[in-house]
Amino acid sequence: MKQEYIRNVAIIAHVDHGKTTLVDQLFRQSGMFRENQEVAERLMDSMDLERERGITIASKNGAYSYGDYRINIIDTPGHADFGGQVERVLRMADGALLLVDAQEGPMPQTFFVVKKALAANLPILVVVNKIDKDAARCDWCVDQVFDLLARLDAPDETLDFPVVYGSAKLGCMVSDPEETPVPGRGMELVSEMILKHVPPPTGDPENPLQLQINTIDYSPYLGRLGIGKLVNGTLSINDSVVVARRDGSIGPVRITKIFGFQGNRQVPLERAFTGDIIAVAGMEDVTVGVTFTDPEDPRPLPLIEIDPPTISMNFIPNDAPFAGQDGRFVTSRHLEERLARETLADVALRVEPLAEGVGFRVSGRGELHLSILIEKMRREGYEFQVSRPRVIMKEEDGRTLEPYEELTVDVDENYQGAVIEKLGRLKGVLEDMQVENGMVRMVFKIPTRGLLGYRSQFLTDTRGMGTMNYVFSHWGPYAGEIQNRTSGVMIVKENCTSVAYALFNLQDRGKLFIRPGQELYKGQIIGEHCRASDLVVNPAKGKKLTNMRASGSDEAVVLSPHLEMTLEDCISYVNDDELVEVTPKAVRLRKPLGCH
Repeated sequence: MKQEYIRNVAIIAHVDHGKTTLVDQLFRQSGMFRENQEVAERLMDSMDLERERGITIASKNGAYSYGDYRINIIDTPGHADFGGQVERVLRMADGALLLVDAQEGPMPQTFFVVKKALAANLPILVVVNKIDKDAARCDWCVDQVFDLLARLDAPDETLDFPVVYGSAKLGCMVSDPEETPVPGRGMELVSEMILKHVPPPTGDPENPLQLQINTIDYSPYLGRLGIGKLVNGTLSINDSVVVARRDGSIGPVRITKIFGFQGNRQVPLERAFTGDIIAVAGMEDVTVGVTFTDPEDPRPLPLIEIDPPTISMNFIPNDAPFAGQDGRFVTSRHLEERLARETLADVALRVEPLAEGVGFRVSGRGELHLSILIEKMRREGYEFQVSRPRVIMKEEDGRTLEPYEELTVDVDENYQGAVIEKLGRLKGVLEDMQVENGMVRMVFKIPTRGLLGYRSQFLTDTRGMGTMNYVFSHWGPYAGEIQNRTSGVMIVKENCTSVAYALFNLQDRGKLFIRPGQELYKGQIIGEHCRASDLVVNPAKGKKLTNMRASGSDEAVVLSPHLEMTLEDCISYVNDDELVEVTPKAVRLRKPLGCH
């Protein structure tokens, strides 16, 4: 396809603003599927975790035809914890489609990705989604986008952005918010806007080959695939090219397969041209950032700058009493191989051996970034332990600096006092506050340390009705001691099986995390103590039986529902002297041996 008929566009949106649903509709209305064809919802969300959580975790590529044009879609993650992917994939785009919820407007995570798009000089196109909501406010939403771009010092031509309005869920778009949208009509407005405002890819087919790998995919038949945009030149199957690696070395490689994109599928190609987004096979150890180039005139593209990680955790082989019962991969060598494999695809992740003891220090962008990695490994059959997340500090001019976040909180005004009080204790500073229709939006600057473990407390304080979103703001002076958890824990005295009678007597001492009939081991944490001190307990203590009976002494054992702790809950709950044991079948909290 000729270069002028190609459009490469990245879709930017906050979590749950409808980005993946919009891509579904663009594919559907391009005539890609038969009338009676069954198509999965959120087609681009191919990972189990993405479908379960409703968020995009890994960047993906797709494409559809519109008239004589081919529009390549780059689906970007909406959460700032996966920002390392955003920085890479924007290299492939020539424009950015900003999708915004008509009720919520642009959110902090959107700010982060738009900032990266403006740094790459991409034109911004706006889609105001979910206008069918009762509380939709389209004009306010467009004003907020304008303010956001102005805050980011966008050039004048970017501030004059085109807008369409609609509902991706209903598959309809209109050019004026006063128009009544008709379900199933108007999606062509999005495609027309892309063709009109996104330039075709630059580059020259006559120049030496330049193809930089921005994402990694995996094929069970071909192994690792490198995905990137052909910046200059052309590429055919079995071409002999050279690869310029991240360390500066250059080596020969032969391209065995080339794939283009149709929908969310990869289709084999014989040849690719300048401007195409393609996947190539032929190099087993392909990594993000390498450049395939001409052996006669090698011209590596500049490496991608990635923001540094802000949080680290220790990944340690499992040494708990139940170690090895569930997992297939349990040794430190297994851990090392898996983490090394992850760093090839995720350049925002850093792994280094621990200075003391066996294990690895894994650094990433945030709690979600690391917890998704832990969940993926757990599902693959790995068994290991992780420590509490720690914020990475840095020294500058003899001062200790720590990362600060911009936290945006939306709550009912009845709960704003509790939120302000708790965040004040965590060194949060209220910077902005807006009240509308009984809802309050507050913006805080807070050290990253203060947010570790705060989400569960926040949901408790707001009765599960509040939302909080945060994004990295700046490095600031060390804020002093922050105490995240004030209560102690209940620790199991010896290996046993929990008994309802014992738990009935323990529930007055605090919140329990277990149910009756669970196998437990010495040192396992089974609940939160109502006081600041830890309490060693015996959850297997049965009732003393006698042959005497009395009407008042034999009350039925009634247990309050125990607290089900998810992986994220456990990671945010533990203190520095505690560990989270992660196996394919269970997530347990424990004290290390010798600490109880």
